[in-house]
Amino acid sequence: MWRRRFSTTVSGSAAALKDKKWDALIIGGGHNGLTAAAYLARGGLSVAVLERRHIIGGAAVTEELIPGFKFSRCSYLQSLLRPAVINELDLAKHGLKLLKRNPSSFTPCLDGRYLLLGPDKDLNHSQISKFSKADAEAYPKYESQLENFCKFMDLVLDSSPPESLQHKSSLNEQLKNKLQNSVFWASCLRHAASMGQKDMVDFMDLLLSPASKVLNNWFEADVLKATLATDAVIGSTASVHTPGSGYVLLHHVMGETDGERGIWSYVEGGMGSISNAIASAAVAAGAHIVTDAEVSQLLIKNSSTVHGVILADGTEVHASVVLSNATPYKTFMDLVPNNVLPDDYFRAIKHSDYSSATTKINVAVDKLPQFQCCKLDHSQAGPEHVGTIHIGSESMDEIHSASEDAVNGIPSRRPVIEMTIPSVLDKTISPPGKHVINLFVQYTPYKPSDGDWQDHDYRESFAQKCFALIDEYAPGFSTSVIGYDMLTPPDLEREIGLTGGNIFHGAMGLDSLFLMRPVKGWSNYKTPLKGLYLCGSGAHPGGGVMGAPGRNAANLVLQDVKKT
Repeated sequence: MWRRRFSTTVSGSAAALKDKKWDALIIGGGHNGLTAAAYLARGGLSVAVLERRHIIGGAAVTEELIPGFKFSRCSYLQSLLRPAVINELDLAKHGLKLLKRNPSSFTPCLDGRYLLLGPDKDLNHSQISKFSKADAEAYPKYESQLENFCKFMDLVLDSSPPESLQHKSSLNEQLKNKLQNSVFWASCLRHAASMGQKDMVDFMDLLLSPASKVLNNWFEADVLKATLATDAVIGSTASVHTPGSGYVLLHHVMGETDGERGIWSYVEGGMGSISNAIASAAVAAGAHIVTDAEVSQLLIKNSSTVHGVILADGTEVHASVVLSNATPYKTFMDLVPNNVLPDDYFRAIKHSDYSSATTKINVAVDKLPQFQCCKLDHSQAGPEHVGTIHIGSESMDEIHSASEDAVNGIPSRRPVIEMTIPSVLDKTISPPGKHVINLFVQYTPYKPSDGDWQDHDYRESFAQKCFALIDEYAPGFSTSVIGYDMLTPPDLEREIGLTGGNIFHGAMGLDSLFLMRPVKGWSNYKTPLKGLYLCGSGAHPGGGVMGAPGRNAANLVLQDVKKT
């Protein structure tokens, strides 16, 4: 069913691409590229999206890998998609349906206890009280502080960074740029003033500190701290003790669903439904989307101006501007000819951190896992099955030990696993009585020292290690597995185009955010090549199914087009 729906969003063919000069070409049909296409087409530009794979979506994709089971193959939860994108593109009209999760988190313990968390404040209080009365009182204050900080972040996420002009410009353009930047910084100062000095100091402490320090200052119960700490290391190679990992704790409340802050949701039909809805909005506005259209090189004249692309089959497609939704490394190391980029820019892109320790395992099962700490045995879904299930995360020391294994070159002996079962709420993605399970697993080095991810037996051994760990909490899980698909860092690079397997298109450390993403001096989606823009997660504000890079980049292109 999803394949038939997907086909309605793809328009035209590759053959038609060369028949005209397009206003804008977009390399990559991931959710950010599609978002950019929708905004550019709504702005009146002729737009073509060129997707390498047979299916749109990039990492926000639904694929039926086992008959009857439709997997969100990479990304698996929605919360960060910017409300502006949802509302301005009217994605509900284009088929987007969000399924709220309540409770949103479940952490089973081997001693027979468990922790449920969610939007219900009374539930949170009673659950946390089982481990610490003091933590139960502190938790609402912790969430309130993070929500307050996120109000400051909203301005940053939805804006192009206040970058200096990179090219020679007129006096009028210089004055306009200074005015725009002044307006941005003035707004930041107003937000800072409204927060007060104490909150601003606490905010800076959160941004710069290890997650372990932040959480130790708030709480005493190991299981609560570990459950929250998984937010700080998700998708990264970082430990909970890595300075700056505290910033990612904001993701706990940064997103929202239907206006409710901090609510994460499943998407009916899988994460590909987000990409399909955005693509539908883009096509409705006049965009042209082509799959199986791999770009092999950018067309550059006078060593400085991009005027189109060359496809893998040799077809030249011409355009006034090109936006790349590929990673910065892929864009500049693979698609740009040698000796075109300034040396400092080339080196900065080449030596950015694209490392990953993430593996995604998509599992089809014939029954729900039964967690022995719940002391229940039923075939129907319970509250423990609805949200994110944290396996191997009973203490921050466990998470740190798992990360240390990867530092030493081997996959974690006891991996940190985030398990989700979207088929509990979404009845469209699995056969009746059977379920789809996502396992987001850390830490797995790109090049393990004790084996090779291309070795079938090595891969199988790691998958079985993950299943065996789940068995400790839910006996019999391994026997319920019908089949699985596993994407290690090299697989994510090869299949999805994520350099190094990094799900964020590059590390999200403090040295790689805002004015320094992807390279300092070039944070506003422009590049040293005139007519080439970045619109993917490698640009501000970074990774996650957010849509902000695509929206912000498109708005900048529309402004630049008006100037010419």
